Amino acid sequence: MKKIEVVAGVIHFKNKILCVQRPPNKLSYISEKFEFPGGKIESGESHKEALKRELEEELSITARINELYLTVRHTYPDFDLTMHAYQCEVDYKEIVLHEHIDVKWLTLSELSQLDWAAADLPIVAKLRGHD
Repeated sequence: MKKIEVVAGVIHFKNKILCVQRPPNKLSYISEKFEFPGGKIESGESHKEALKRELEEELSITARINELYLTVRHTYPDFDLTMHAYQCEVDYKEIVLHEHIDVKWLTLSELSQLDWAAADLPIVAKLRGHD
């Protein structure tokens, strides 16, 4: 099975967390699901370098990338995913969606309202104190 390693940002602005919605996809289990933004690590990149690049490419946002929050390993039907999620902070909420179809800034208690990609659920649970 294909193995994919990615980074994701749990991006905080004041008391809100950035949640982005994936576009439609032929893989129904990730199509239009919400996720924490990020992406694949390119050859020679550190996790933080990859996350900085992905956030700029996908959202035109520059974040302070802090400590590693959680590493999630999840097996989807077509691939094994390892996702390294980092706590991040921004000073503004304005973003530009280059790949995603929706964005929400939610409080911790509101996170469970969304239809999350399965690999992102452990992060949501930890954020809400249910790990």
